[in-house]
Amino acid sequence: MSKTVNCVRLNQELPALPMQPLPGELGARIQQNVSAKAWQQWLSHQTMLINEKRLSMGNAEHRKYLTEQVEKYFFGGEVDVAEGYRPPDES
Repeated sequence: MSKTVNCVRLNQELPALPMQPLPGELGARIQQNVSAKAWQQWLSHQTMLINEKRLSMGNAEHRKYLTEQVEKYFFGGEVDVAEGYRPPDES
C-alpha cells in the first residue's frame, strides 16, 4: 500500500511523493504535505514560468525565484503566471 498525504493544494487524501522533491526544509515540507498529483501540476506550472519568463537554471536569481514560487504555490501567496495566460476552460 502506498503512503498518502492530505494534500494542501488539492485538499484531498492522495498518494504521496515517493521522495523529497527538493533539498532542505522546503523539500521535506513538500513531501509531507503535497501529493504526487499536485507536484505534477506544479511541474507544469514551473515549466510555463521558465519558458514564458525565459528563466535560466544556471542563474542563481532565477533558481531563487522558482523556490519562492513553489513555496507560494503550495503554502500560500500569490503565484506568478505568464502575462496574458488564461487557464484552460475546465467545463
